[in-house]
Amino acid sequence: MLGLLSRTVGDGRRAKRALRSAQVLDGVVEAQLALVSRLPEDSRRRAADYLAELVMLSQSYRHFAAGWISRKELETRGAATMQRLTELRRPHEQAQFTEQD
Repeated sequence: MLGLLSRTVGDGRRAKRALRSAQVLDGVVEAQLALVSRLPEDSRRRAADYLAELVMLSQSYRHFAAGWISRKELETRGAATMQRLTELRRPHEQAQFTEQD
């Protein structure tokens, strides 16, 4: 019985940490939204995609806190998010036109 109680208390702490992480991510997204609208269209699209990834990660933290997904699934989703963010940060080649174009 004591093992079950300590597991529940530990799960509660993990849930609170997960919810705090989700709130931090939400704060980052909220702070950046006003700036995104002032960017050029291509940059705006990339920034919006970046923020959308953060919103989805924050939702994953909430799902973990609610017990809907496991810690392993949260880690998997976090790693996938980091991979997508890395791809979004890579510079995209701009189309270059020559006189023949």
